[in-house]
Amino acid sequence: MDRVLYLLTGPTGVGKTALALQWAEANNAEILSCDSLLFYQGMDIGTAKPSREEQMRVLHHGIDVCPVDQQFNIKSYIHLAREVVSSVQRRGKKLLIVGGSGFYLKAFLAPVVDDIAVSDALNKEVLELYEQSGLEGLMVELLKLNPKGVGDLDVLNPRRVIKALVRCRASGKDLLELKASFEEQKSPFADYEKKVCILDRCSEALKERIRRRVFEMIELGLIDEVQSLIPQGIEKNPSAANAIGYHETIDWHKKGMSSEADLAEVIILNTNKLVAKQRKWFRTQIKSAQYINLDERCKIKNIFMGVL
Repeated sequence: MDRVLYLLTGPTGVGKTALALQWAEANNAEILSCDSLLFYQGMDIGTAKPSREEQMRVLHHGIDVCPVDQQFNIKSYIHLAREVVSSVQRRGKKLLIVGGSGFYLKAFLAPVVDDIAVSDALNKEVLELYEQSGLEGLMVELLKLNPKGVGDLDVLNPRRVIKALVRCRASGKDLLELKASFEEQKSPFADYEKKVCILDRCSEALKERIRRRVFEMIELGLIDEVQSLIPQGIEKNPSAANAIGYHETIDWHKKGMSSEADLAEVIILNTNKLVAKQRKWFRTQIKSAQYINLDERCKIKNIFMGVL
């Protein structure tokens, strides 16, 4: 049995999907998504979800597994990933894990969850607080439980703040105590060898790809897609509603902009900000990986042969 997990990541828009398909077809592999938005049903255009044709070329896992009004959390993902890893390896195939969502990618490289039991009632209580008081209200409650500070928590990310508040309330510990106990845990996939490839492009080239992709998404019907997701409850799910492309389009529906071009420019701006964050995360969180600049390679077909 092949005890190796192959991971392909990189910033949004870099071209992971096409190269993942090519590598999987050449190496008798299946694909497991670690993109935190591909989990959700109906979020197709704004996530650049692999098409039905692409999913028929190579068997994909981790796509369309959750209604858009419900959150798919990291514990559920690890459970899914373990089942997929076991199934794929029993069938004598390789598994290529693909996506740019750092937190889900990290699940294969380091501990990401603890054993704190969180009730549905507590989750509902904190989500209601967010709906009523916003991020500011969450932070007020979180700081009450963390007089020593919140460490390196991204306090501008509602999903992270919600999770932090839930874990503090459920455990009775502050974030510094939780971090100390968390770091003693074992990675869920510690028994597997990992081969990681990080794709990138020259900054100007990636910006142009992102610009073209955003306008293409709008032409393909992003606005209609978001309009159809609102009655399905996308706004009940912070992970989905705050995703780039969806957050801006929801605001566009509510507040109105002068044109679709204005909407595109806002999405492009925020996507480029996300790319900067992703690049920083890859540099600081993944210590052993092969970096490939796709703009510096003449023959794409040879990219992975000596890497994964």
